[in-house]
Amino acid sequence: MNKREYKCDVLVIGSGGAGCKCGIVASHNGADVIIVSKGLTFKSGCTMLAEGGYNAVFGYVDEEDSLQLHIQDTLKGGAFLNDLDLVYKLVNESPKQLIELESYGSLFDRQDDGRLNQRPFGGQSYRRTCFKGDQTGHEMMIGLRQEVIRENITTHEEVMITKLLFNKEHTKIVGAMGISLKDSAIIIYNSKTTVMASGGSGWLYPVTSNALQKTGDGTVMAYNAGVDIMDMEMVQFHPTGMLYPKSRRGVLITEAVRGEGGYLINKNNERFMINYDPRQELATRDIVARSIYTEIQEGRGTEHGGVYLSVTHLPDEQVQTKLHTMVQQFKDIGIDITKEPMEVAPTAHHMMGGIKINKNCETNIENFYAAGEATSGVHGANRLGGNALADTQVFGNAAGIQASHQVKKIELEEIDSTEVNSEIERIENVWSKGAYKPEELKQAIQEVMWKYVAIVRNETGLKQALNELNDIEEKSKDMDVPEFNEYNEPLKVALEVINMIQLAKLIIKSALLRKESRGAHYRSDYPELNDEEYLKSFVLNKNEDVKTIKRGLF
Repeated sequence: MNKREYKCDVLVIGSGGAGCKCGIVASHNGADVIIVSKGLTFKSGCTMLAEGGYNAVFGYVDEEDSLQLHIQDTLKGGAFLNDLDLVYKLVNESPKQLIELESYGSLFDRQDDGRLNQRPFGGQSYRRTCFKGDQTGHEMMIGLRQEVIRENITTHEEVMITKLLFNKEHTKIVGAMGISLKDSAIIIYNSKTTVMASGGSGWLYPVTSNALQKTGDGTVMAYNAGVDIMDMEMVQFHPTGMLYPKSRRGVLITEAVRGEGGYLINKNNERFMINYDPRQELATRDIVARSIYTEIQEGRGTEHGGVYLSVTHLPDEQVQTKLHTMVQQFKDIGIDITKEPMEVAPTAHHMMGGIKINKNCETNIENFYAAGEATSGVHGANRLGGNALADTQVFGNAAGIQASHQVKKIELEEIDSTEVNSEIERIENVWSKGAYKPEELKQAIQEVMWKYVAIVRNETGLKQALNELNDIEEKSKDMDVPEFNEYNEPLKVALEVINMIQLAKLIIKSALLRKESRGAHYRSDYPELNDEEYLKSFVLNKNEDVKTIKRGLF
């Protein structure tokens, strides 16, 4: 196999909101940066798809709002499983990072007096969600992309990173390697510091709002390198994804629809959320998703197995201006949302579990950092809508600062060549003419996760999922992967399948450990919250027994 090698100060894996922010800040601080992504640069992260908004306390709409209330809402929404240091940093630095975004060229909606506009979002005491219509993430990426170009940062796209690389003493991560999906070349990066900003893993499920690339590769690579990962059982299902037609299944319908006053209605034309939470449509996402699930399971769902989300009672002008993307999204399938309701169902959306970091985005491995959805701690057991976009900027900034400061203190170390050779051998062994197509195994994993490890779980189902994943794992050793295919789609999917099986097992391991219901993790066999025994995070490390971290306001 052909090899290409690159050297840099800071290697950033992922080109979404967190990765770009990290790269920009590190470059501003004088570091030589390379940003690498599995898909197209700037377009393969979930930030580009995010619609609803960015939480920051300005008090421009509700003057009573405060940083303390944002902290309280985030902790309550996360069922107090959050890392307090991370929450404090998120809330305090979020406003500053939004202003920084505007200096890059991202423009947020404003009120008539010129001040930022803010809308209500679920689980929040006041209106603190800043936005650009329902295209907030897209607008953020416009500014971030412009700043990456201004800084002349090197970007590599369609390179699937498959392994983090250690120095010869195996004490520090000194880069990463993978394969070019364009020409099958092995790509090796030797870096002083490495930042994982690869995003989440929504494609573990067949119905997801995530970009196609999100199969959890970064979390699995980190785990295999001996990095601590945490709260893996916490998978958020956004309450409202498109349901019909099948080709649009899972595509996000932003929380902004409910923030602007949309109603959730069952097939009997009943506004049912009042039966589950006094906040109704603006309850936290875990509650709204389970409520919709319950309505469907108890026979009050729509023809296609969902519920209705309606804005027909709102003024046309409000819908057209504040929900422009939604209008177009449904117009494409022949529905005018000003006159007809949308058919919706929960969709896999955000991982609260991931790489364990501190407030400086440091991990337990020297010179290795992480930011964004690939990390865990800030959102606890459930993420508030609007906190994720703020997360990308606050912790992308922190990772960029820390990584660029570190490069000034250290020298570039050589990569352990035995690791490179073993990874090349592993990739070459995936090329084979076997009995099972990778795409079929990927779908089989998704079906198992949807059936047993989704919105409602129990011990019997979780153990059955493990059994079925073990069967799929055996089949994955006999995949049909041609040696060269344009853009190497079969090879990419085959490598994803291997990662997805391992990641699914880690989620199940944590889900079995947590014998209670908290946030996004609902156990029908343990439906109650149990603070006495389970107000703690589970930390997994391949080299150690399960560790726990006590949580709450202590």
